[in-house]
Amino acid sequence: MKELIKNAWNLFGVRISDAQRSAFEIYEQQLIEWNTRMNLTAIDDPKQIRVKHFLDSLSCTLAMRSTPTDRVIDVGTGAGFPGLPLKIIFPSINLTLIESVSKKAAFCEHICQMINLADVEVLQERAESIAARQDFREMGDWAIARAVATLPVLVEYLLPLVRVGGYAVAMKGESGPAEAQSAERAIHILGGQIQQLIPITLPGVEEQRYLVVIEKIAATPDCYPRRVGIPAKRPLGAD
Repeated sequence: MKELIKNAWNLFGVRISDAQRSAFEIYEQQLIEWNTRMNLTAIDDPKQIRVKHFLDSLSCTLAMRSTPTDRVIDVGTGAGFPGLPLKIIFPSINLTLIESVSKKAAFCEHICQMINLADVEVLQERAESIAARQDFREMGDWAIARAVATLPVLVEYLLPLVRVGGYAVAMKGESGPAEAQSAERAIHILGGQIQQLIPITLPGVEEQRYLVVIEKIAATPDCYPRRVGIPAKRPLGAD
């Protein structure tokens, strides 16, 4: 964990306290244990978990710093990334984790209990359904996602959840700049505009990563998101 603590500070200016270190240790142990029984993640080596899951998740702080983060929605969180590491570092976040796969949603709930994380809601539903709910539609300060879908598809999951003046961030690999360009029309239709692309280099990881940061500048039309499954089949702006 010493490397995680050092890298979090050197790369992102994030301080990890002793209590937070303990939370990450429990998270790591439980992820490895659960992964022996069910396929939660392809990454099960402790060193790789710390870099490719924990540190990668904390890279979001570069985009979120100095903005309101009262309500954060993590779409397609899987085993809790990036939402739960961000919650460990910033306990005041009111966090919603959206995960349609039951075993992954159950793991997220388990981790929250194990490390006593309050104000975390785990929803085993699809993002398209959540965004249609009045208690979620255009209510988030941030909607975030990692490894969920290509950006033209992903923005239809994220932007309807974000209030005007809020932000969405898509965590992407080397394809980030190309995906951002291909998604410009969809982003415009949904009321957003690309604010910046933040390059991320993780220690020991060759692939360049990017945070695609999108600002919500206008309300999303009521017809979006479309029904479950439609965004993936017919990406917005592709015609």
